Amino acid sequence: MKDPVRRKENWEVKYNLDRVRQTLEAKREKMAARYEAAVAGMCAKETKVREVLNSCGVNTIQYVPYLNFGRQLYKLTTQREIAGDSAAIEAQVLREKWARRGLDPKVLATVRTEVFNIGEPKP
Repeated sequence: MKDPVRRKENWEVKYNLDRVRQTLEAKREKMAARYEAAVAGMCAKETKVREVLNSCGVNTIQYVPYLNFGRQLYKLTTQREIAGDSAAIEAQVLREKWARRGLDPKVLATVRTEVFNIGEPKP
């Protein structure tokens, strides 16, 4: 579309605030329920990651990067729905990434297996 006037008119129709508000109001209840379920699942996994870190003797000042590793595994398994050998390979890549950032690879492997039930990738 090369006509700037038409492009502006289409933009104004697309981003009509009353229309957008009506659409969001119609979807809000289901969106809120999905968000609540997602947050509950993520918080449960974060609690399990903290338990593993505590059992491994990780200093609390180092919890944040380990939790970020856990969040990435959560996204991998839940949002992207990757499982099996593919999940093991992706988790190994994440483990190497966080190990190079200074985290203990053994603790990362423990989080991967105990919290997310992802094993080592097959050779």
